Amino acid sequence: MIEAIFATMQQSSRNVTAPGATPIFEPGDGVRVAARFPIGHRVPPYIRGKRGRVEAVLEQGAAADVAERRAEDAGSKQCRYRIVIPLGELWPEYAGAAVSGLRAEMPEGWLEPT
Repeated sequence: MIEAIFATMQQSSRNVTAPGATPIFEPGDGVRVAARFPIGHRVPPYIRGKRGRVEAVLEQGAAADVAERRAEDAGSKQCRYRIVIPLGELWPEYAGAAVSGLRAEMPEGWLEPT
């Protein structure tokens, strides 16, 4: 199911990285959103701990505060990724099209390899 989603998406993905950036993940890599619950973070709780794939490397930037990154990484440069999570991963009862997925932009500090 997830492979069908990514086969469709690869045709429209465009990777954009900052000069000299070295992304940890590449398009097509399997990832899991970290299951952390810091106060005030904007990663939706319903995608934490869920598996998906990297669709594109978006950009590199500096996180200014610990709300964006873990404390030990605050202020360091990181890449951001557009990931796709199959809807069946989010809602096991989902009976729609197998190629349907939720897209989210995530900093690499929130992604773990699968």
